[in-house]
Amino acid sequence: MRQEGKERRPSISIIIPCLNEEGNLRGTVNCVKEALKESGRFSDCEMLIFNDFSIDNTGKLAEEIKKEEKGVRVIHNPKNMGFGYNYTEGVRLAKKDYIIMVPGDNEIPAEAIKKIFGKVGMADIVIPYTANPEVRPLSRRVISRLFVILINILFGMGIRYYNGTCVIKSALLKKVPLKTWGFAYMAAILVRLLKSGASFTEVGVDIRPRQTGKTKAFRFKNIISVVSAILSLFWEVRVKERGRYNLPAKRVEA
Repeated sequence: MRQEGKERRPSISIIIPCLNEEGNLRGTVNCVKEALKESGRFSDCEMLIFNDFSIDNTGKLAEEIKKEEKGVRVIHNPKNMGFGYNYTEGVRLAKKDYIIMVPGDNEIPAEAIKKIFGKVGMADIVIPYTANPEVRPLSRRVISRLFVILINILFGMGIRYYNGTCVIKSALLKKVPLKTWGFAYMAAILVRLLKSGASFTEVGVDIRPRQTGKTKAFRFKNIISVVSAILSLFWEVRVKERGRYNLPAKRVEA
């Protein structure tokens, strides 16, 4: 692994989950590559592309990208498993110093990813939040805001956003219980880590509307899984194992 001066540059694993994203996947990969190059923050990287049982040409495209790009691995799920599973499996397979998941919907531009990368090293966790929420439909903004308020109240937190593309130290992440496979997976991870004393910094980033397709976040089964995950997390953190999760979150200001 290369070094820059006296400072060792870390490496990063990038998890890219895809469900019917043939129109967005290549754009996502290109944005990640651009952000990696322009940030100059990492010495090495790998991309783990999860084809989550797509019925379009996402899987075929992922294999083409694997042939074109160095350090790309493609995992084809035998059935639709969801964001949380893809992230959990990606963490298990990841080999680098830091881990981030960038959805394959190409909603996060290269400049935003670069901005997130720029905060790596300041704290254990870099937590991005959407600085331009108006690009999303009103219904999604309202539900997202209510979700943040609910998590903050239930767990005594003060985070701006829980479902962003967080960068987390791999060694730390591999020790946390990854029990949630639904869309609340990142909220559950952040609550467990921050209530265990991990440090964090937040960064606002601009996103863009989806180029093609529709979000899968608000399917009925996903809403049910989120409610179930929150209830289970509350029981674990606030009741069953509250002695384990009683440390204050350590905010690091930029």
